[in-house]
Amino acid sequence: MELITIFTPTYNRAYILTQLYDSLCRQSCKDFLWLIVDDGSSDNTGELVGQWRSEAKIKIEYKTQANGGKMRAHNYGVRCCQTPLFVCIDSDDYVSDDFVESVVTQYWGKIKDNDKLAGIIAYRGFETEDHKFVPKCLFPLKGTGTFEELVSRGFYGDTTLVFKTNVIRQHPFLEVEGEKFSTEAYAYDQIEQEYRYLLAEEVWTYCAYLPDGYTSVEKTLYAKNPKGWAMFFNQRAKFTHSYLSKKKIAYGVLYMIFARRAGIKNIYQQSELKTPLYPLFILLSYYYEWKWKEKYPR
Repeated sequence: MELITIFTPTYNRAYILTQLYDSLCRQSCKDFLWLIVDDGSSDNTGELVGQWRSEAKIKIEYKTQANGGKMRAHNYGVRCCQTPLFVCIDSDDYVSDDFVESVVTQYWGKIKDNDKLAGIIAYRGFETEDHKFVPKCLFPLKGTGTFEELVSRGFYGDTTLVFKTNVIRQHPFLEVEGEKFSTEAYAYDQIEQEYRYLLAEEVWTYCAYLPDGYTSVEKTLYAKNPKGWAMFFNQRAKFTHSYLSKKKIAYGVLYMIFARRAGIKNIYQQSELKTPLYPLFILLSYYYEWKWKEKYPR
């Protein structure tokens, strides 16, 4: 059995998927499976993947589902995964030629028997003007860490996350009926309550944001998926342990804003911001809904 499943959720990305396929074919170590979950594409993705499978250069599994959003495709992929490690590589990304070899030879042995580590965090690179790929920011820590620790020390930018499959399976992405997006941070925040990550100071994936990607339609995601955002911000308030800190208050206020938009009943009873001052925060939520209307539009 292979060591790592490289999972790719895709929706009408046949035009860009070849760069990822080519990078996987260039891998110096072939100890992996490429699992593609097609989220109801209407282009020629299936035909293209069928051609690659017939070439038999790498092992590919291809699954399809009705269009339901990345979070449902991701959870489906995790359920199908039979390898010890699982990494999600988006359809507009591709990987370094030694990615799998580096994971197998340098890092797997360090995390395999450590029950306190959920997996590995490495860099996600971006192309510079002189055509080099570098991370936006270097890790401010060495050894192991969590996202919260990295961000609190000034880290920013995207990363490559290689998970132990048994860990990510225990923390699925949030699925909300009637909504097609939820932030992956909902699951990652849960993981960080129990685990840390081994930090790999290497660029393993390369990224180019596309016009049809989630990043480019971020405001639309807020407007169309209010319940998922309400649940995420409420959980963030729960996991922010400093009572009535600025962050906890902000997350509590954002929960109220999106809970109202989603029509959630018993907003106070479900809120993680329990305080006698709650009526004041309700007023604050109306104020900040107006103030933040550009960032969090309806």
